[in-house]
Parts: sequence; C-alpha cells; structure tokens
Amino acid sequence: MIINSIAVDDEPLALNIIKNYISQISFLKLQKTFSDGISVLDYLSNNDVDLIFLDIEMDKLSGTQLLKTLKKKPKVIVTTAYRDYAIDAFDLEVTDYLLKPFSFERFLKAVERTRNLINESKDHTNIKVNEKEYIFVKHNGKMLKINFCDILYIEAMNEYISIKTNSGNVMTLQSMKSIEKALPESKFARIHKSFIVSLSKIDFIEGQLLVVANKKLPIGNKYKERFFEIISLKGE
Repeated sequence: MIINSIAVDDEPLALNIIKNYISQISFLKLQKTFSDGISVLDYLSNNDVDLIFLDIEMDKLSGTQLLKTLKKKPKVIVTTAYRDYAIDAFDLEVTDYLLKPFSFERFLKAVERTRNLINESKDHTNIKVNEKEYIFVKHNGKMLKINFCDILYIEAMNEYISIKTNSGNVMTLQSMKSIEKALPESKFARIHKSFIVSLSKIDFIEGQLLVVANKKLPIGNKYKERFFEIISLKGE
C-alpha cells in the first residue's frame, strides 16, 4: 500500500530533509510541499491525502490552527523544534511528534507506526463494507438494489456514472469517488479516472488494457501501479 503524503513547513531546509527521508521509503509518496497552512486548506479541499508532516510554528496559520480547521483529518506527524506544543498536538490526535532535528531512524519509526494505523483503519472499513453484498443507487426516481456479483464495471459519464451489469446498464447521478468508497476493495479496483472494474469479471490483461465482457478498458498511468499490486496480491 502506498501512503500519499504532503509536508508543511516554512523552513526550506526542513522540507528538504523530509523530502530526502521520504525518498528512502518505498511505500511513502510525497505529493506536494507547502510553506504555509492556508495553501494546505485549498489543496485538501480537492485532493485526498493519507498523511501530513506538519510544522507547528508558521506565519498566518499555525499547525494547530490548521488541524482545528480540518473537518476530515488525515494522519498527522508533527515536526517541530518546540517541546511545548506536545500536549496540544496529542489533544488533536496526531500520530507522532518529532522534535527537530530528528534522525532518519526516528522518522521511519513514526512512519511505520502511521502505516500500521492506516492499515488497521482500512481493514476495519473493509470488514464493515463486506458485511453486505449489494449497493442501493438512485435510478429513475427509485432506489435500485444492485448486487456486487452482477457488476461488470463502472464508467464515468460526466456528472453521472453508468453501472454495467449482467442484465444491462444503470445510470445514476453520483461521482466516481463516492461509488468507489461504497465498493469493497476486495472485489473492485479503480483502473482509470473513468473506470472501476470488478476484479472477478476480468477476462485478461494485455499491456495497459484489460477486457471485461468483450469490452476493452484502459489502465491509466495514475492507477497502474496500485492495480497491478492488487492483482498480484490476489494471486498469492
């Protein structure tokens, strides 16, 4: 599993150290760096992040103020030169608290702890989702039940999605992001910005194309690594 992260610090040297440490950890990906908290708020409103490396002392908007502002909090590892903020930070449920200057070993320990917490959270979510084998979607003025086993793939159609099933197509006003969250990761995978596929319905894969029910679907570069990781795990 790849952990997507951002780093927030108004000191360029501190950001460079975090960049260097992250580059040495295979499961950790740095999406972007920021020198102020306000820019982070704008970014998080349109992007999903698993982990934030967050400095506390910053102009305009401090790290603690930023955390209090966020409605949906990713995991947070605080990076600061000040011990005095530890109580406030842990009150805000941060994962770890790194005092500058911190070693790579200490950084790795904090990241490993965070990875374990994320995995536990995903496992718990998957168990809850897998308690049911169907989903309800709004279609032609009613709530239609669709069994997971009937879904072949899902295609984005502007503001709508088209759910391709064994018995036909179901159009519903819903985002790909919301339907993806409602589907069990053990059965479905996002392969492209416009496609989610049922893993059990894949006939074969050739290069960056896969075939489901005689339909060729592209595997996007953004999703390729995670998709092949998923099917490799399924084959073990």
